[in-house]
Amino acid sequence: MISATAVAGTNIALVKYWGKRDEALNLPATGSLSLTLDRLGTRTRVTFDGGDGAADRVLLDGAPAAEKVAARVTTFLDRVRARAGIAARATVVTDNSVPTAAGLASSASGFAALALAATAAAGLDLAPTELSVLARLGSGSAARSIFGGFVEMARGARADGSDAAAHPLEAGAGWDVRLVVALTAAGEKSLGSTAAMRRTAETSPYYEAWVRGVDGDLAAARAAITARDLPALGAVAERSAMRMHASAMAADPAILYWNPATIAAMARVRALRAEGASAFFTIDAGPHVKVLCDARQAEVVAAALAETPGVLRTLIAAPGPGARLEEVG
Repeated sequence: MISATAVAGTNIALVKYWGKRDEALNLPATGSLSLTLDRLGTRTRVTFDGGDGAADRVLLDGAPAAEKVAARVTTFLDRVRARAGIAARATVVTDNSVPTAAGLASSASGFAALALAATAAAGLDLAPTELSVLARLGSGSAARSIFGGFVEMARGARADGSDAAAHPLEAGAGWDVRLVVALTAAGEKSLGSTAAMRRTAETSPYYEAWVRGVDGDLAAARAAITARDLPALGAVAERSAMRMHASAMAADPAILYWNPATIAAMARVRALRAEGASAFFTIDAGPHVKVLCDARQAEVVAAALAETPGVLRTLIAAPGPGARLEEVG
């Protein structure tokens, strides 16, 4: 019996992906580009110890995981078991430093940590690209959390998804930026990302235009990272977020993740920028606002957002490392 513990940081997409070309394999309709964070993430321990006999035992933040979550973990572990040629059920103990299902990419760090811990516990030694492909099967954004810093995810073209993997953007290594997170609500978001993506793709008249625009955003973001041009990267991030949400709002019925504090926080960021700050917002499938900024301005940005009506609290995150093993044995 081998136990392995892995840690992974969540990542926030600056160029979004929204929609899947294959739901079963979590194949994205577009590429994406993100920043992995240092202080928000997941620690997971996996032990193939027989679980509770009939099923895997899944604990999340100190309590038995909800049935839907446990089923998703078991489906993922079944892939690892099949690859390793083992049958034993497992005990999975996961602790998140990011709220679950709140629009803060907890599934990204969760399945990246699970992929690394489960394969190590099963005796598999996968290359980072293989881990990225495996993590994607649990959560599309988890493919990016295998790597640290700025990361690009390829859409891929193959039907089996073997080329839909992430890779780090070395040009961004060491860039001293920060991501300020403004939490604008408590609890889970109103509609899960997969269901929202499906509805958008099936009913939004803006969806195809959204897909067509992503490649241009990716090219602009890559160029901005290479040049260390924060205003250029920030402009891409804001544009990508607004277009993603516009496509969702145009779905039938409409999908609206924002609340009044979301809008107020966006307005505050624009006001800060008018005052000379290098600060740019992005919003995932949820109500929270994340602000990319220069490290030297992070405290000022966080303080301004904390004073914004409806913002519950703020935190500052730096670029973080990729998924890593803490303990095996």
